[in-house]
Formats: sequence, C-alpha cells, structure tokens
Amino acid sequence: MKIVIQRVSQASVAIDSKIVAEIQKGLLVLIGIEDADNQEDIVWLCQKIANLRIFGDENEVMNLSVKDVDGEVIVVSQFTLQASTKKGNRPSYVKAAKAEIAIPIYEQFVQRFEIELGKKVQTGIFGADMKVALLNDGPVTILIDSKNKE
Repeated sequence: MKIVIQRVSQASVAIDSKIVAEIQKGLLVLIGIEDADNQEDIVWLCQKIANLRIFGDENEVMNLSVKDVDGEVIVVSQFTLQASTKKGNRPSYVKAAKAEIAIPIYEQFVQRFEIELGKKVQTGIFGADMKVALLNDGPVTILIDSKNKE
C-alpha cells in the first residue's frame, strides 16, 4: 500500500460539484492499493499515520499527532499512486488492485483508522471522479509504502 499524507488547514472532496467530505485542521490521506496488500499492511499503516508526529506543539516543533491535536481526517482512494513510470511516458497501473480486491481493503483501512483515531473518518467515494481541494499546512507531505518498513 502506498500512502500520501498531507497535513492540511482545510480539505474537501467533491463529486459532481457536491461536497462529500470536508475537514479543517487534520490530514488528507491518499491511499493506493495493490494486490499484495493485506491486514498486516492496514494495521501497520493505520497505527503509523494516527501516531505520526507532524503537528506543531506550543513551540511549533512537530511533536504532536493528529490524535493529539484532535484533528480530522479524509481518506481518498487513489490508484494512480501505484503507477509505474519505468518504461515510456504513459504510466502503467498494472500493480493497482482491481476493484474487487481494492474496495474491501479500502473499507477495512477506513474502519481500522477510525479505531486508531477513536473518531469518524471522512472519505471520498471509491472509483468516483473526485475533485480534491486542500490547503497544505507547512507544507507537510509524507510518503509511506507499507512494503518498505525500514
């Protein structure tokens, strides 16, 4: 699983010009799922993201997690994170899991993340044409690949 985490002051997801998710201070989490992803990836990533210390403390040092600041979260599926650009100029998405595999993993990820946070997580709609808007705070953007836990 490949994840892009963006610390945001605000973020929203719109589908057909209708806002389906909207937050203020918190995280926008983009998730790219591959066939090999499993429950171990979900648990590890959810714990990692929920406890990632990327919010400023009273001295503006990144010492606090999204849980510590009672931040909000939007999770958006994004198969393009699994793009391979090794050959030619057109990305290949063969590593991206098909919907029948990806949707259950995505749903399990959201459920597990809600348990880690102790609160509801907002989402986009899997497979929809979404317009994602955000105000990146910092900017802080973190990339995590569950297959590279070093």
